[in-house]
Amino acid sequence: MRDREQIEKQEHERLAPYALRSGRSGGRLVFEPRHAYRTEFQRDRDRVLHSRAFRRLQYKTQVFAFSRGDHFRNRLTHTLEVSQIARTAARALGANEDLTEAIVLAHDLGHPPFGHAGERILHDLLGDQGGFEHNRQSLRIVDFIEQRSNRYEGLNLTHETRAGLLKHGVDYPRYPHPVSLPQLQRQPSVEAQIANLADEIAYHSHDLDDGLRSRILDWDGLCKLSLWQRALESAGVEDLEDEGLLRSRVIIRVIDLLTSDLIETSARQLSDSGVSSPAEVLTAEHALVSFSREVREETRAVARYLFEHFYRHPEVVRTASEAGRILGDLWCAYVGDPERLTGRVGEPRRGDTLERTIADYISGMTDRFALDEHRALVGPDTRV
Repeated sequence: MRDREQIEKQEHERLAPYALRSGRSGGRLVFEPRHAYRTEFQRDRDRVLHSRAFRRLQYKTQVFAFSRGDHFRNRLTHTLEVSQIARTAARALGANEDLTEAIVLAHDLGHPPFGHAGERILHDLLGDQGGFEHNRQSLRIVDFIEQRSNRYEGLNLTHETRAGLLKHGVDYPRYPHPVSLPQLQRQPSVEAQIANLADEIAYHSHDLDDGLRSRILDWDGLCKLSLWQRALESAGVEDLEDEGLLRSRVIIRVIDLLTSDLIETSARQLSDSGVSSPAEVLTAEHALVSFSREVREETRAVARYLFEHFYRHPEVVRTASEAGRILGDLWCAYVGDPERLTGRVGEPRRGDTLERTIADYISGMTDRFALDEHRALVGPDTRV
């Protein structure tokens, strides 16, 4: 039998010097005794996995609303795909796999319904109050919106997981946070850096897949991309005539090429940097987990192609516009008559306005709940 102390000892012996150790965690907002058989980062992962906010991801849009079809990605399947990629990279680099997975599983909890269209409308509506940003919202969820105990608000996650949810470049002090924010250093932890790039690998690859599946993207157009051409050539599928199987094999190769490059490039950079502790990672001049220069250019080309030919396609734009109208209508209904929220939300927390509380409520909705609520408040013709 292996108890927590034995697992922590093995973790200390197995992980690279720059990896974060659960036995040396900076702790939680509210003290809790340690578990007999699970490390602190394993507990973080499990708390996110069992949360209501995590379950709601299955009915939140990635690109296509759930009504578009059963096989397109949603926020939950996206999160699971990121998790698989991140675990592979963390294991190969000697990083803390449990912490990496905890960050990944929580990273999209703050996404509102209808994907980035929902995020944009909430950001505009809260423009004079600091805006809205889904990474910051994920932290609000795990810090105090999700409820699981009568001894503390939120999930009471460790400092390391909480810090990993705040991507650098987010001006997170713009609006109040009722509990202490994690103090960020110059760079995120290795685990958080892995989670960030695994997210990029997942959404690039599955958006290519969903774009082809929906017939919005075409094969000839993708063949102009260097990454796609390399994946096609290395997949060994010249004789395949089944379009679905061909697409799947090439997408698998895209994921493998990007993940392998991430691991190999990052291993060299971590070794060359000479970092020998997690603290040195946090104060490094630049990120130590990255793609090679060549692959970074390829991923930028993919991002530009997806933006021009997929995200700006009339069908996607129409859906985003309709989603924005729905959330805007809900916002106006709640702001105009806050009593509609009686019994659904509590009093605004310290430093929060009514509008921020409404944004918390709307952002927690699934696509289908937002549609049902809109039909009840506005009219029966709501659809996306």
